[in-house]
Amino acid sequence: METTETAPAPMSAADERTWSLLAHLSILLNLITGILGPVVAIIIYFIFKDRSRYVAYHSLQSFLFQLVFWGGAGVLAGILWGIGIAASVILIGLCLLPLACLLSIVPLGALIYGVIAAVETSQGKQFDYWLVGQWAKNILGEEPYRGTAVVVQDQDEAEDAAENEGAGEGEE
Repeated sequence: METTETAPAPMSAADERTWSLLAHLSILLNLITGILGPVVAIIIYFIFKDRSRYVAYHSLQSFLFQLVFWGGAGVLAGILWGIGIAASVILIGLCLLPLACLLSIVPLGALIYGVIAAVETSQGKQFDYWLVGQWAKNILGEEPYRGTAVVVQDQDEAEDAAENEGAGEGEE
C-alpha cells in the first residue's frame, strides 16, 4: 500500500496578505504579554512556510525583527536601568539613566515599524525591515517575493502603465 504525499495547496493573494499582516501585527502581543509576539510570528512561519514563500518571508522577518528590536533592546534597556539605579549613588549611575531612557523608546519605535510593515504587506507591497530583511532572505535562500500577493500588485501596476501609455498615444 503506497502513500503519496501531496504538496500543500498554494495560497491565494488575499490569504498571503492576511497572514503576512497578522505576522507583522503579532508585535502588538508584546504590549500585553511582553514576549508572545515572536512566538506567534514563528508559528505562522512554520505553518505556512511550505505553502507561501511570501508569508514565510514576512513571518520570519517579523520574528527576527521582534527578537532584535523588541527583545534585545528591552533586555539592554532593563540592564542599563538596573545598573543605573544600582549605581545611582555614584555619578556614573546618573549618567547612564539618560541612555536607559533613550533605549526604552526603541521597543515603541519597533511597535510602530511593525504596524507599518503590516499595512504594507496587507496591500501586497514588498516590505523589508531595516537590518533583518536581508537576514531573513539569506535564511530562506531565495527571493521570497514569488508569492501571488506581489504578482497581483505587479499585474495592477502593469495594467496602470498600459492605460497610461494608451492615454499618451491618443494625445499625440
